[in-house]
Amino acid sequence: MANIINIKKGLDLPIDGAAELRTTDVRSIATYAVKPTDYVGLVPRMKVAEGDVVAAGDVLFCDKKDERIRFCAPVAGRVKAVVRGEKRLLLAVVVEKDESVDKAPAPMPANLKEQMLQCGLWTMLRQRPFGTVANPDDNPKAIVVSCFDSAPLAPCYDHALAGREDDFAKGLEALATLTDGKLHLCFRAGQKLMAKAEQVKSQIANMEIHVVNGPHPAGNVGTQIAKICPINKGEVVWTINPQDIATLGHLAKTGEYKPEKTIAVAGPMIKNAHYYRIMAGACVKTIVDAQALNNGYPSQDACASLKGSRLISGNVLSGTQIDADGFVGGYDSLLSILPEGDYYDFMGWLMPGLNKYSFSRTFMSGFIPRCMHGIFEKMPKCIAPKFDTNTHGEVRPFVFAGNFERVFPFDIYPMELIKACMIGDMEKQENLGIYEVEPEDFALCEFIDTSKTDIQPVIRQALEVLRKEAM
Repeated sequence: MANIINIKKGLDLPIDGAAELRTTDVRSIATYAVKPTDYVGLVPRMKVAEGDVVAAGDVLFCDKKDERIRFCAPVAGRVKAVVRGEKRLLLAVVVEKDESVDKAPAPMPANLKEQMLQCGLWTMLRQRPFGTVANPDDNPKAIVVSCFDSAPLAPCYDHALAGREDDFAKGLEALATLTDGKLHLCFRAGQKLMAKAEQVKSQIANMEIHVVNGPHPAGNVGTQIAKICPINKGEVVWTINPQDIATLGHLAKTGEYKPEKTIAVAGPMIKNAHYYRIMAGACVKTIVDAQALNNGYPSQDACASLKGSRLISGNVLSGTQIDADGFVGGYDSLLSILPEGDYYDFMGWLMPGLNKYSFSRTFMSGFIPRCMHGIFEKMPKCIAPKFDTNTHGEVRPFVFAGNFERVFPFDIYPMELIKACMIGDMEKQENLGIYEVEPEDFALCEFIDTSKTDIQPVIRQALEVLRKEAM
């Protein structure tokens, strides 16, 4: 029987434009990229040059600190470009798909862990603390898998994995062999994937199933780890995405590396929000070109001159901004599209703000009970809540307001931990539980922060200092 976990603190944002449950197959996209910037703490060592021919699963670059950690081509083709930034920082290795390439993949070793390392699938395993690629030499206390996403516009994994349930089940069996620790799976009540997991539970002695209820960030793996197996200093927990488990299952069954995934493309500015089946690292240009702006989206006269939209690989709270011809992030299953907020509000906070979402009740919309957010869909477009990238104010002094505790479900003092990170007090950070968190766990705090502080980069910088100290 599943364990029940109830999350009371959090916040669900009523952003419209969720993806419809239908899928377009665009695995024919021609260009793909693997981006070192997606991986925390990675120092890459190039293994290919522009023009080289690669098969799916061939190494493009590896980690200088541990060359067993390989980052491989998702498709067969030619290396189109090696993109570098300032000080020759490696930003991306771009591969152009070419089905005529006559190069067979390297033969797979017999050992599952060696297979994952060789084809690059191992990089999908992340470890906490620090959010880096898992160390193959570690024996973690647990592997925690969040099989649902509670973020705004998040994809439905039941739909994303439709037709791949057997691969998912096989992947769970393979995953359980990687460690002596427990395998914890977290679901929403009634998920179809949970029924599949319960079927294989009898074959996996160290697996537990949990049902998690509550608002976002209930779907964040960090929230679930805090409730199931909190991390103390010196302990390690691994995490992985459900779609990568299906890829692992396919590898275990057939010996073939096939890193396909289904991503949701969603947002209030598009008129055709639905799912796309891609290969990992696909270029989004084909997808973006098909998504015309939704002219019915709520607007004010002041917003009429919006020049475009912002593409985010991941969710709107903690994702990464990409260009219109950019590439899907290595760990992302969502492409969010929001209107740019490059405009000024007439009279700012002095206006009633009926169509401005307000957590702190600065505007009249903040007095609408959260249980009535469903009525937003029935409101006239002129007063329906409008979500864009505008911060509605400049950076202000960082003051204690007592709001963070209302959306932060950890047994941690968020304001005190953020301040400790700002001043670089490592001892206080450890005492306040820094090893349990990642920047995404503070995304809601950042969203409701009246001081407009970029909290997530502060947490990442503090974690990086601790990680380097521990090396």
